[in-house]
Amino acid sequence: MKKISLLSFGIFAALQFVKAQNISSKKWADMFSYNNVLSIKEDNGKIVAATENGIFYYTISTGEITKLSKANGLHDVKISAFDYNPETKIGLVGYQNGSLDVITPQGVTYVVDIPIATGYNASKKINHISITGDRAVISVGYGVSIFDLKKKEFNDSAFFITGGVFEASNEATIFGNKVFSVTNTGLKTHELNTTFPVFSTWTTEMPGNFIDIDSESALAFSSANTTYVYNNGTATPIVQNFGGVKDVVLTANNIIVTDGARIYTYNTNGAPTGNTTVGEDCNTATTIGSKIFAGTVLSGVKTEDNIVYKPDGPYFNYAYKIRLFNDNQLLVSTGIRANGYNEPQDNPRNPGFYYYTGTEWVYSSYFINNTGPFNVVDAFADPANPGDVFFSNYTFNPSYGVYKMKYNSSSKDFEFVKRYTMGSDSGYGRRPVGFTADDQNNIFSTLAFSGPGSGLAFYDRATDDFLVKDLNTSAGIQYPVFNNDLLWIPIPRSANFLVYDTKKTATFSDDTQYYLDQTNNIPANTVSFAMDKSGDAWIGTELGLRILPNAVSEAKNDPQLEAIVIEQNGLAEELFRDSTILQVEVDGGNQKWISVEDGGVYYLSASGEQTIMHFTKDNSPLPTNTVTDIKVDKKTGKVYFVTFDGIVTYQGNVADVTSNFGNVLVYPNPVVYSQFKGNVTIKGLAEKTNIRITDAAGNLVHSAVARTGYYEWNLNNLKGKRVASGIYFVLMTNEDGSDKATAKIAVVN
Repeated sequence: MKKISLLSFGIFAALQFVKAQNISSKKWADMFSYNNVLSIKEDNGKIVAATENGIFYYTISTGEITKLSKANGLHDVKISAFDYNPETKIGLVGYQNGSLDVITPQGVTYVVDIPIATGYNASKKINHISITGDRAVISVGYGVSIFDLKKKEFNDSAFFITGGVFEASNEATIFGNKVFSVTNTGLKTHELNTTFPVFSTWTTEMPGNFIDIDSESALAFSSANTTYVYNNGTATPIVQNFGGVKDVVLTANNIIVTDGARIYTYNTNGAPTGNTTVGEDCNTATTIGSKIFAGTVLSGVKTEDNIVYKPDGPYFNYAYKIRLFNDNQLLVSTGIRANGYNEPQDNPRNPGFYYYTGTEWVYSSYFINNTGPFNVVDAFADPANPGDVFFSNYTFNPSYGVYKMKYNSSSKDFEFVKRYTMGSDSGYGRRPVGFTADDQNNIFSTLAFSGPGSGLAFYDRATDDFLVKDLNTSAGIQYPVFNNDLLWIPIPRSANFLVYDTKKTATFSDDTQYYLDQTNNIPANTVSFAMDKSGDAWIGTELGLRILPNAVSEAKNDPQLEAIVIEQNGLAEELFRDSTILQVEVDGGNQKWISVEDGGVYYLSASGEQTIMHFTKDNSPLPTNTVTDIKVDKKTGKVYFVTFDGIVTYQGNVADVTSNFGNVLVYPNPVVYSQFKGNVTIKGLAEKTNIRITDAAGNLVHSAVARTGYYEWNLNNLKGKRVASGIYFVLMTNEDGSDKATAKIAVVN
C-alpha cells in the first residue's frame, strides 16, 4: 500500500474557507463563453458588458478588448446582475449565490455579507443592481438593500414581508432621494430616510406586475407588455402590447425598450424615436452615440448594422469532456453524466460540441436551431483524418448513435456526413459513449445498452461502418483508453473494470477480455482511469481510488488493487475513501491530477506521497468543485479543467519530461524581494536532475535532486538562511551525466 503525508491537505483544507482571498494569478486563464450579454454600459467610447461568467471591455475606436473573470480578478461565476458608473469607474457585480464583487480601478473586492431577512430560506440571487453616484440599490428575493460604494458596505435594508410572506424586488433604482422598486404586485417607493427599513411605511404608487425599471434624467418601468414613463407621481404608458419586454434602459436622452429581437427607442418624455432589430433574441440594449448596441443571448454585443463585439470563446459555457490534438486544437463535448449514469441531457439548447482551431472557436451551424436532442458525451477527431470528427449522441430514439462531421476550413463550419446506428435502430438502441484510437489509427467506441450489457464498436474504414461486439458486462460503460496495446475501460454501473486485448487485428474473434471486480479489491462502480509513466494503472471509483502496479502484466493475473493509505496522528486512513473520482490525469513529470466529485482537484506527487496543490472553487478560479474532465498538454504543461459551468486553464510547471533537458527556464529572474517573496522555479529539467547552486565565488549554497521536470528553490543557503544579494549559478546534470544545463539567478534583497 502507498502512504501519503497529510500536511498539505490540512493547509489547503483551511484555505477553502477563506472567501475574500485573491484566487487568481497569471497562471490561470478562462475559456468562457461571452455570448450571453446580460447588461451593457458605455464609458467614453468603451463598451462595458456583463455576461454569464465575466465582464468584457471593448474600445470601439481601437478594437482593444480585455476580459475580467474569475481567472483574473472576479471571485465567482454565474453573474445575475451588473451596473457600472462611468464617472467613478466603479462597477458592481451580483451573483446567483447572493455575493457581490466591487470593481474599482484599484482592484476587485469580494463582498459576502449581504443582509438576509430572518426566516428567508429561498434563493439568494442578486436580481438587479442600480448605481446612482456612490450608492447602489440591490434587489433580491426578499426586498432591497442600499450599498455604499465608497465604504464597500451595506447601509439600510428593507425586507418586503407582509403576514410572514416575502416579496421579491425584481428591480429597483434610486431617483432623487427615493428608491423605486418594481415587484409582482406593484411599483413601490420610499424616501431614503430613517423609516426606509420599515416595509409598512412604503407606498404602492401603482398596482400591477412589473419586471423592469431604470432612471437617469427620467424614470421608466415596465410590465411584460407595457412600458411607462413616471413623472411627478403619474405613470403614463408610452407603448402597449409588446411581445415580451426583456429590459428597460435609460440614458441621458433615451428610453430603450428591449422586446425580444426588436428594440424600441423613445425620448425621455416618452415620444417614439425609432425601432430596429439585430435579428436575434436580446437581453438588453443601450445607445452609444446615435447607434443601438444590443446585448444578445447568443452573439455578444451586436449593433443594428450587424457589427459584433465580444471576446472569442465557445458558444456556451456548458462543457463535459475535452480532447486535445494536433498542437493546441480542442474538441469540447457538452453532454452530461449525473447520478452515476450517462443521462440524456435535459437542455433545450442542445449544444452539441465546440471546436478550437488553436486560434479561434468554431461552432457548427448544424447544432443551431436543430431541435435535437443532443447529449454529446464525446467528440473525437479521426487521427488519420483530423478534419473528420466523430461524436457520440447518448440519447433515446430517434437521434442516438455516432455522427460523423467534416470540417470545412473555408466556411469555418462542420458539415454533416453520416449517422451510424451501430446495427440497432429501435428501442433505446446501442448508445455510444466514448472513443479512442490505437497506434495504427484504428478507432474504437464503447456502447451502452448493447444487447444484454455493454458493447465495443470498431470503425471499419473499408465499409465506412462500425463493427459491434457485445460484452459480458453491465449495461453501462465509460470511455475507453488505449495504452500498451490494450483497451482500459471503466464500468460505471458495477464494481468491474475491463481490460480488452484486440490483438491488434480488425476482427473480434481472437480478442481477449480480462475482468477485475470486487475480488480484486475494486470497492464500487468504476468511473475513470489513467496509466502513469511507471506503468501503474490509477482507477477511480465511486468509493475511492485504486492503483494496479505493473498493470499491463498484472491485469491478466487476477491481481489485487491497492488503496493509498495516509497516516494522521498515528491513525491509518484511506485517501479519498467514499469519494467519487471523476478523473485522473498524469502530467509530463508523472504527477497526478485527481478530480473528486464536489471536492475540487488534487495535484499529487508521482508516487502519491505528497499533495502539491488542492484547488477548489473557493481558493482558485475553478467555477465549481465538480470538475468533469482534466487534460494536460504535455508539450506546454498547460492544464485544462472542464466543468458544466465552463473551462479554465492553469499553466503548470511540468511539460513533457524526458531523460534529457528541455528548454530550461528560471522565473522570476531577477528575484526582487520587495516584489516577490515566493520560491524561484526552474523548469525544463530532466526526469532526474542533480542540482548544485553556487555563488559568484564558486561556494556551494544549495544542492538538490529534482525528479518532476521542475524544481523550486526557496533561496535559502545550506544553513537555512536566505542568501545575500548577488548572482547565483545553477549547475545541472541529468541522471547519467550525459546531458548538462546551466542557469543564472539574480537575487536582490
